[in-house]
Amino acid sequence: MFDLILKNATLPDGRTGMDIACKGGMIASVEADISAEAQEVIDATGYLVSPPFVDPHFHMDATLSLGTPRMNTSGTLLEGIALWGELKPIQSVEDIVSRALRYCDLAVSMGIGAIRSHVDVCDDALTGVQALLEVRKQVAPYLDLQLVAFPQDGVLRDATAMENLIRALDMGVDVVGGIPHFERTMADGADSVRQLCEIAATRGLMVDMHCDESDDPHSRHIETLAYETQRLGLQGRVAGSHLTSMHSMDNYYVSKLIPLIAEAQVHAIPNPLINIMLQGRHDSYPKRRGQTRVPQLREAGITVGFGSDCVMDPWYSLGRADMLDVASMGLHVGQLSSRADMAWCFEAVTENSAKIMGLQGYGLTKGCAANMVLLQAQDPIEAIRLRATRLAVIRAGKVIARTAPQVTELTLPGRPTPLNPADYAPKQSS
Repeated sequence: MFDLILKNATLPDGRTGMDIACKGGMIASVEADISAEAQEVIDATGYLVSPPFVDPHFHMDATLSLGTPRMNTSGTLLEGIALWGELKPIQSVEDIVSRALRYCDLAVSMGIGAIRSHVDVCDDALTGVQALLEVRKQVAPYLDLQLVAFPQDGVLRDATAMENLIRALDMGVDVVGGIPHFERTMADGADSVRQLCEIAATRGLMVDMHCDESDDPHSRHIETLAYETQRLGLQGRVAGSHLTSMHSMDNYYVSKLIPLIAEAQVHAIPNPLINIMLQGRHDSYPKRRGQTRVPQLREAGITVGFGSDCVMDPWYSLGRADMLDVASMGLHVGQLSSRADMAWCFEAVTENSAKIMGLQGYGLTKGCAANMVLLQAQDPIEAIRLRATRLAVIRAGKVIARTAPQVTELTLPGRPTPLNPADYAPKQSS
């Protein structure tokens, strides 16, 4: 007797007619025509079943704060930073916990199973850290929440940031963060990378730095991050988030830089929605794209995962915890339009981001955690195209969220009814 069998599913690798049997919170079998009994049976009717979506870059201490204490009327990065400085002193632990839990509910309903959230440590009370440690505890049964100690105002530039970062790690924050391009000088930025990587190496932790989130082609801290990763033996445990200056660098330098990143096994986390919104603001026309060089990073074998970064906060007034929105923006801005490229964009919000976060038991094979999403789409490309409805979200072999299928009833004379988005799939999808 299984706890759950999901029948007649299509898997992201293209296999169809597959059954997934779950028992004790784990995947017990993935094969065609499982005939055993189960406490619950769900007929996927040929729709796509995926491992959960993973958001490797988010700011949960700010999420859903839009309008408090005021709106970002210009919609710019600089006003967002100023607004965050106004919000931090007036928000309480309870405020952040309440907003974060509401966001986690939304994220789960949209099929997100894991989030890496940066939390600002440039606050001597560590209000955000206290709040998100409590949130991490509360959501643990249904969502993996990984926290990054993030010195928003610069770990060297802010007088108490380094001390606070150490305190946050001592309290149980998981990952060492940084923002080298926000230090006073390039030299200070490079020194901050060195010091923070040394802390991570000493403590056996991962590193995820906001790195070169700038239009300045001379912001090259990713080069230092790759060097320190190699020097300290941190390969595979380090990520550079944003990397937007790379879209402004000359091709000759990038031809040197990308192999260094690949050699150091540093991961890359672009944030398509935010990067395309906030970068290039000093340009008239032609106007630069805000996203880093995703196709070239991918071609070099670097693990690239797309993050959402913000939802309804001082920096970004939009968003709805939809990683398919994120994948779609990454696809369009990166001109990733081949069939293989588009399918890869689905991997960038699932498997690749899970690898960056170091998630254990992730996937759809026997022995993995029984965490998955049933999508109203027939393959990953169609899922991105349709922003597919999450018909069922499953955690540890139990359904934790359901959404009714999207069906439109037409009243036009002589037209078919009902109308289903899947009716518009290509005849031969791959």
